[in-house]
Amino acid sequence: MAKVLHFPVREAYRRLELNPAQTIVLGFALTVFIGVVLLSLPFSTADGKGAPLLTALFTATSATCVTGLVVVDTADYYSLFGELVVLLLIQVGGLGYMTSATLFSILVGKRIGLRERIILMEAYNLDTLGGVVRLTRNIVLMALAFEGIGVVLLSLRWIPEFGVWRGLYYSLFHAVSAFNNAGFDLMGNFRSFTQYVVDPYVNLVVSALIIAGGLGFIVLINLPRFPRVNLHAKVVLTTSAALIGVGTLSIFLLEGKNPLTLGKLPPAGKLLAAFFQSVTPRTAGFSTLDIAHFREPTLLLLSVLMFIGASPGGTGGGIKTTTFAVLLAAIWTMIRGRQDVEIYNRRVPSVVIYKALTIALVAVALVVTMTILLATLERSKVVPALFEVTSAFGTVGLTTGITPRLTAAGKVLLIVTMFLGRVGLLTFTLAFMRRQAPMRYRYPEERVLVG
Repeated sequence: MAKVLHFPVREAYRRLELNPAQTIVLGFALTVFIGVVLLSLPFSTADGKGAPLLTALFTATSATCVTGLVVVDTADYYSLFGELVVLLLIQVGGLGYMTSATLFSILVGKRIGLRERIILMEAYNLDTLGGVVRLTRNIVLMALAFEGIGVVLLSLRWIPEFGVWRGLYYSLFHAVSAFNNAGFDLMGNFRSFTQYVVDPYVNLVVSALIIAGGLGFIVLINLPRFPRVNLHAKVVLTTSAALIGVGTLSIFLLEGKNPLTLGKLPPAGKLLAAFFQSVTPRTAGFSTLDIAHFREPTLLLLSVLMFIGASPGGTGGGIKTTTFAVLLAAIWTMIRGRQDVEIYNRRVPSVVIYKALTIALVAVALVVTMTILLATLERSKVVPALFEVTSAFGTVGLTTGITPRLTAAGKVLLIVTMFLGRVGLLTFTLAFMRRQAPMRYRYPEERVLVG
C-alpha cells in the first residue's frame, strides 16, 4: 500500500513547487502583504489609528515596487515607525526579494541550494549559475556602500540645516530612497525637493545616487574595467547618457520660458533643474519643480523617459534602456537593408530581439489599457492619466497631483500597474503560463506582406 501511495504524494509535492518566475512574483506579493500589516498597526501613523487597508496597500506596494507614488504624504501621515517600515520595504524592494532572502540565508548560515541559485539566475537575468551567490554578496555590499556614501554626503548638507539626529535620519532615508530609485521623501506637504531647486550640492548628490542605482548592479561591477567593459555595460552607459542628455536639453527648451517652472529661475538654475528632471524620470520620482505646472509636451516627454526607465538588474522599472537600444538597433538595421542586428561590432541574437519586441509591445498595451481605464474612471484628461499610469508602470513616482485624489478604483489600477512594472511583465506572464515542450518540427516558410 505504501508503494501505491508514494508516487501520487511525490507527484503532488512536485506540482506544488514554484518555478523561478512564480517565486519572484509571490515573493514581492508577500513583502507587500507584510508591509500592509505593519502599516495598518495603530502606531504606524501619526494619529495613532493606523492606515486604512487601501492606503496601507497603496503605500506598501509603492515602497516595495520602489515607485514613490503616494496617496498620503509620508512625513505628515506616518509615524517614525511607519517611516521605517517604508524604508525597509524600499530596501527589500530595491535589492529584490530573492537577493534579500539570500542575504538572510547567508547571515543565518543556511546553505544556498540549486533551486535558490536558479531563481537568483532568473532574477538577475543571467545565463549561467556560476558565481551567482558571490554576485549576490557583491550586490548587497555595493548597495550598502553607495547608500553609505550617500548618507555621509547628504549629512554634510542636512546636519547643519536640521540638526544632528534629524539630519542623519533624513540623509539615511533619502540616500536609500534615491539609490533604490524609490522617490519617497520626508520633506512634507508633497513638496519633494522643490526647496532645493537651485541647490547644486543636493541635486548632484541625489542625481548620482539615482543614476548609480538605475545603471544596474551588473554594470556597476563592470565599471572598474572601463573602457574595456562588456557589451551590456556599453549599451547601458551610452543609452543612459544619451537619454539624460536629450532629456535635459528638451526640458530646458520646452520649459525655459514657462514662468511656473524653469522661467522663474536664473540661467544656471534652469540648467540644473532641467538636468535633475531628466535624471529623475529614470524611475526615481523626486522632483525639484511642480510637475503639475509642466506643459503637455513636457509631460509627454517625461512619459517617454519613464516608459523606457532604468537598466536591467538595477533598482528601477520601465521596459529598460537595453530593450530600447536593441529596438533602435533593429530599426536601423532594417533601414540599412541589413539582416543582422549589430551593436558595437557584435551581432545581437534573434531571441534577444524577439524578447525586446515582446516586452515593448506588451508594455504599450498595458499602459494604453490602464490609461483608458483611469481616464474613464476618474473623468480625467488623457495626458495626466497617461503620465500617472506611466509613472506607476516605470516605478517612477512623479505625479501631476491627481494620485492623492484618486477614487478607490483608480488607486487599485495604479497598485496593479506598479506591481506589474516592478516584477516585470514577462516574469509575471511566465509565472502563470505552462511552458511548452520544444518543437520537434518546423512549418514551411511563407512571407506575409507588411508595411
